[in-house]
Amino acid sequence: MTRHFLTGAELTPAELAALLDRAAELKAAPLSSRALAGQSVALIFQKPSTRTRLSFEVGIHELGGHPVVLRAEELQLARGESARDTALVLSRHVCAVGVRTGPDAMLAELAEHSSIPVFNMLTALHHPCQALADLLTLREAFDSLDGVRLAYVGDGNNIARSLALLGTLAGLHVAIASPPGYGLEEDLTLPAGATGSLTLHTDPLEAVAGAQAIYTDVWVSMGDETTADQRRAALGRYRIDDALLDAAAPGAFALHDLPAHPGEEITAEVLYGPRQRIWDQAENRRHAQKALLELLLAPAAGSSPA
Repeated sequence: MTRHFLTGAELTPAELAALLDRAAELKAAPLSSRALAGQSVALIFQKPSTRTRLSFEVGIHELGGHPVVLRAEELQLARGESARDTALVLSRHVCAVGVRTGPDAMLAELAEHSSIPVFNMLTALHHPCQALADLLTLREAFDSLDGVRLAYVGDGNNIARSLALLGTLAGLHVAIASPPGYGLEEDLTLPAGATGSLTLHTDPLEAVAGAQAIYTDVWVSMGDETTADQRRAALGRYRIDDALLDAAAPGAFALHDLPAHPGEEITAEVLYGPRQRIWDQAENRRHAQKALLELLLAPAAGSSPA
């Protein structure tokens, strides 16, 4: 049966734990797996990318495969071809396809008609590959993720949603603070088997109390440019600075999925200082995603995570 990775909730707790174990192994020995030898993976970019493109292209190469990068303007999708037809064609040429786009419906339609794994490189509602890298980064800091307290301050966007889903699946206690009108949906359904917890707040100080890591994201995401001034005004209190870190647990550090805007959602002192693991996150995208590809393609590639 073809496996897809659209929200992260497709994983069981045991699969997620094994994936992170495998990611750590691949980080220690980046060229140890040839799971994609002789195979190609399509990467569709309908949104700009730095870390996603770099980490997937390099990671696929390290696994022995060939990344086929397809930009929005290069595809017939831009001229009205359906996601269904695109899926049928891709399924005849590559072993998997990643999509970085806006509408989640497009990703879902592609997966529905694809006979190969489809994985989410970013949509409006979800960013699960980033969350995998975040969990790997937290595991490096704390060894075990069970019971770790993570606070997120800022817009209740795709990053916040993926942290809620995959974080609770890994056993984290996730607290998310957003201003009124920018929060995550209160009726969000957590994945089956989740052992962590999710709490929603409007006060960032309340959310970070006892937190061992504090996460933030940009105030103005792709597609939000028309309301940039309004968003900056609403999110002004939701900034990671030294004072907010001081209000968290001793030794708490900052996380950010990047790109960052120093002086807005995070100060330059935190972003480039010793109280963060942000650049580890950026590297860990590659290792976590390689483990994900091994999992999704294990039957076809004749390899499975150790």
